[in-house]
Amino acid sequence: METLKNINRESDEDLVKAIVKTNDTLLFETLYDRHVIQVYNKCLGFAKNEDEAKDLTQDIFLKLFVKLASFKGKSKFSTWLYAFTYNHCVNYVTRNTAKKFERQSVDYKDIENLSYDENDNSFLDMKVDKLKIALELISPEEKMILLLKYQDFLSIKEIESVLGIGESAVKMRIKRAKDKLVKMYNNNLSYNG
Repeated sequence: METLKNINRESDEDLVKAIVKTNDTLLFETLYDRHVIQVYNKCLGFAKNEDEAKDLTQDIFLKLFVKLASFKGKSKFSTWLYAFTYNHCVNYVTRNTAKKFERQSVDYKDIENLSYDENDNSFLDMKVDKLKIALELISPEEKMILLLKYQDFLSIKEIESVLGIGESAVKMRIKRAKDKLVKMYNNNLSYNG
């Protein structure tokens, strides 16, 4: 049995291999400890409150333990985990569409952390409160791809790997999601001045 000190030095990818091989829950606990806060913060962006975010986080890690063998190492584990998290949250929100307008979706911190392409000025002049409302009005899938790109700073290549689609499809989805966000933002701005 490896010492705790050695386990903590292992990369995520090596830990995943060991967990898949041995089903060792102590190794999984190490992986959990490394990523639980980030996963919780992602869930909080899709949940109505902190308790719901905690429940989503627990669901994700339970499913993750079972699905770890499907990680093929084509991207960093953290990238794969955040995509796994977003997919779970998108599915959760989609299942609860009747409550669509009751849920609080993206935290102000998420919006403020959006990074910008040098050639992309479409988000630059947006007011945070109006942007938050606009993010509520686009689909969970559109919001997911924007957050992967602009909040989690994933490259087009990483998003390709995470979503299992080609480069042109990734670029097209990002463009459509940005266009729709800008449209919703402008509509919301004109109604609420």
